[in-house]
Amino acid sequence: MGRLNLTAINVRKTALLNLKAKKTNAAPKWLEIVGDIPPAQILTRQQPMRHPLSKVRTRTLPGGKTEQYIQVTESKKSKSTRGQHLFTPTTLRYEEDSLRRRFFSDHPWELARPRVVLETSGDQYKSADWSKGVQQPGVALSGESVVQRQLWLLENVPDITIPQAYDIARKEFYALRRREETRSRIAAEEARHMGAQFGKSAIQVSMGIENHMYNDWANWSRAVVSEITQKAAAFEGTITAAEDNALKEVADEDGQSPQPAIGAGVFAQQQQRDTRSQRRTV
Repeated sequence: MGRLNLTAINVRKTALLNLKAKKTNAAPKWLEIVGDIPPAQILTRQQPMRHPLSKVRTRTLPGGKTEQYIQVTESKKSKSTRGQHLFTPTTLRYEEDSLRRRFFSDHPWELARPRVVLETSGDQYKSADWSKGVQQPGVALSGESVVQRQLWLLENVPDITIPQAYDIARKEFYALRRREETRSRIAAEEARHMGAQFGKSAIQVSMGIENHMYNDWANWSRAVVSEITQKAAAFEGTITAAEDNALKEVADEDGQSPQPAIGAGVFAQQQQRDTRSQRRTV
């Protein structure tokens, strides 16, 4: 366990010793108060409380009536009850966590939607009635709406399962999203009809960037192939058809006349030297 830290308990004693040794000129204002009401000297800590997962469900009784009951699920023995983790706070678990995790794993792009963060009173969810659907007044449509709607269905609809509640809330969410997209598309068409210009879309901009990068890579690859073939031709003293074709393609794209290959120049110079040597010998 190590040594116990008694600094908080001996704080008044330390202040009196500093005052006696004249390390401090004036006594702190809390000196007499701490003497009258000393801090607690309990050196043991209580073990953290366990937080079981509770779920509210509705079931149908044999007489046809319905009843709400609570399912309590005890968590497995965790590391917090062992040795050095004995006093570590336990994790709080709620049913919404699993519902939220499943929805956003199925709809990851919902996290990429822009959100408007405003400083409100924080009680806008008090007036929300999730029995009427996913859309609530004053609450923006998001994945959290689906989670709250699914939770209400699980707690109030008799004998409903998690997949059934998820399908109901998910389909309501899809219908509202389609309505929003249709409304936005109609508004954009009306604006274009009245002369508005929105410029290029995100897909057009990305395709333009992709085409530019592809053209740069194509030019670079042609230049590298031409350089390699020219070096090979200069070393061998010959010229290849692939080199001529590569040089013609580069010249046609740049709008310039094709330049003679390095291999062709070397080969022509070698022929001239051979002709001169033959004339001298004759």
